[in-house]
Amino acid sequence: MIPREAEKTMKKLAKRYPVVTVTGPRQSGKTTLVRTAFPKMDYVSLEEPDTLDHAKDDPRDFLKRYDRGAIIDEAQRCPELFSYLQTKVDLEKKMGAYVLTGSQQFGLMSGITQSLAGRTGIIQLLPFSMKELRSAEMLPKSLNDLLFRGLYPPLYDREMEPSHFLSSYVMTYVERDVRNLIHVRDLSQFQRFLRMCAARTGQLLNLNSLASDCGITHNTARSWISVLEASYIVFLLQPHHNNFGKRLVKTPKLYFYDTGLAAFLLNIQGLDHISIHPQRGGLFESFVVSEYIKSRFNRGLAPDCYFWRNNTGDEIDLILDRGINLDAVEIKSGATINPDFFSGFERWVKISGGDKGSSTLIYGGTSSMQRKGVSVLAWEDVDFTAI
Repeated sequence: MIPREAEKTMKKLAKRYPVVTVTGPRQSGKTTLVRTAFPKMDYVSLEEPDTLDHAKDDPRDFLKRYDRGAIIDEAQRCPELFSYLQTKVDLEKKMGAYVLTGSQQFGLMSGITQSLAGRTGIIQLLPFSMKELRSAEMLPKSLNDLLFRGLYPPLYDREMEPSHFLSSYVMTYVERDVRNLIHVRDLSQFQRFLRMCAARTGQLLNLNSLASDCGITHNTARSWISVLEASYIVFLLQPHHNNFGKRLVKTPKLYFYDTGLAAFLLNIQGLDHISIHPQRGGLFESFVVSEYIKSRFNRGLAPDCYFWRNNTGDEIDLILDRGINLDAVEIKSGATINPDFFSGFERWVKISGGDKGSSTLIYGGTSSMQRKGVSVLAWEDVDFTAI
């Protein structure tokens, strides 16, 4: 098993909270992580119909059965449990008594905010990070292979073709999660919406254009984007609020958490195809931003990242808000360093005043260096916890 960076954080939370909650997309390794971290705890899955019926029909008796604590998998399927769990942990005041997992933010997090606020530590577990694969000596050797394959654990835990896994993943996701979260009359229309989102990864989100291309209303597109966010398929990177005297773009940018899933939805057929695909730059940008978010989530931290763009087209791909300083990160998929890669930093320095933090360029090449006051990092050399 590939060790997960989040395990250490999760064990710390178990010493400080009576409940630990692990959420994230399906197949990101939540169950494996919690069972490995807490091998002596009883395990129960609410995916099993009989178990779910017991929890819904008699929550008190269900919790009494696991009186010493337990791992409760897919806890969002029984929100009735949360109020009873609140009473139980308040009385017993035992740290790390229960571990909850769930793959839908809507169901799980709404129950937690209502009943378990202040009583649970939360970990958001995404698919493998590049650092985790590197430590296990399983990191793909080429950038194209990494972007095409993605980082879902089943693709590394066992031999499996990305297309086989991702095809089943999309069908399962659409058939189960989408039907549970919203009422979609035409599932093929939602699948088209997914593909249209993949075609826009790394771009400003234009809901009117997206809705028009999919034959749906603006409000439906907004609702469906929320569903994709809630199930950890996509995320919206917000623009930074500082304007430095210039008018800012206020629209978020759309990214996929996993480039393999986005590549599958784009019908990319292999490594030769991805190397010339017009969305390769967007996929690389999506990979870098999601890797930074993973580094934050694995430490139990909220993302502190944005992008910056004004109405004249000046842009920095990633702004890391350190409170006092703003660190600038540019992301370029090309393998050869081009002088144009640094033009964004030059404009940023002039507009921001030049004293707002460090400048880093992450690119698709193989050599890291210092150049023009910028830390130039090859994609393989990046330690996202140190940026």
